[in-house]
Amino acid sequence: MISLRAKDLQELSNEELAQKLADTRQELFNLRFQSATGALENTSRLKLARRDIARIMTVQIERNATQKVES
Repeated sequence: MISLRAKDLQELSNEELAQKLADTRQELFNLRFQSATGALENTSRLKLARRDIARIMTVQIERNATQKVES
């Protein structure tokens, strides 16, 4: 998986962000499972998945904050 950039995430709709978050969380689950069974070869993918989740959640929180300020 290619690491996501915050700029690219900000261009996505809320639904697309939610879907990307679900996909990335599922990927992290699979990576953790592979790590526990010893099948994971590239352990840096765990770190990348966690950072992608953080980026997506940051964009969602920023949008929620701006919506609350505007209303």
